[in-house]
Amino acid sequence: MRFILIMLVLLTGPALAQGWERYDNARFGYGIDIPPGFSGDGESDNGDGQHFSVNGKPIDLIAWGGNLMGAFEGEVAGAMDFAQGDGWNITYKATTPRWASFSGLKVSRILYQRMVLLCDGSSYAAFRAEYSVADRAEMDPVIDRLVGSLRGNC
Repeated sequence: MRFILIMLVLLTGPALAQGWERYDNARFGYGIDIPPGFSGDGESDNGDGQHFSVNGKPIDLIAWGGNLMGAFEGEVAGAMDFAQGDGWNITYKATTPRWASFSGLKVSRILYQRMVLLCDGSSYAAFRAEYSVADRAEMDPVIDRLVGSLRGNC
C-alpha cells in the first residue's frame, strides 16, 4: 500500500506543478502560488492583494496583506471571530507565533484561511479560499500547495 501511495505522489506531483503561476505583492512583500484555471481580477485599489476565481465554478481565492494592529495572535483571533460572526462553523484551527490556519463549514461551503507573519514582524499575509463541499477532493491538494507557498519575500 505504501508503495502505491509513493508512486501516486511521484506520478501526480509533476502534473500538479504544471500551470501554476506566482503572485507577488509589492506593497507587503509576500507571494503565493496561484493554481491553473484561476483568473485574477487585478490588484486591489490599495495594493494589498488580489481576488482569483475559477470560471464556471463556485471557487474563490483571495490573497492579501495587512498591517498588524497588535500581536499576530490577536489578528488571528479577530479573523476567526469574524468568520464565526459571518456564520462559519470553525472545524479546524492550528496556530503558532508565526502562522495560523483555520477552516470551517457553512451549509455546503468550505472556508480555509491561512495567515503568516511577515519578515518585518509588523505585517502579515493571508489567503482565504471558499469552495463547495462537492469540490473538496479537487481543492485539498490545491490548499496544501497554497499553504506551502504563502510566504514573505525576504
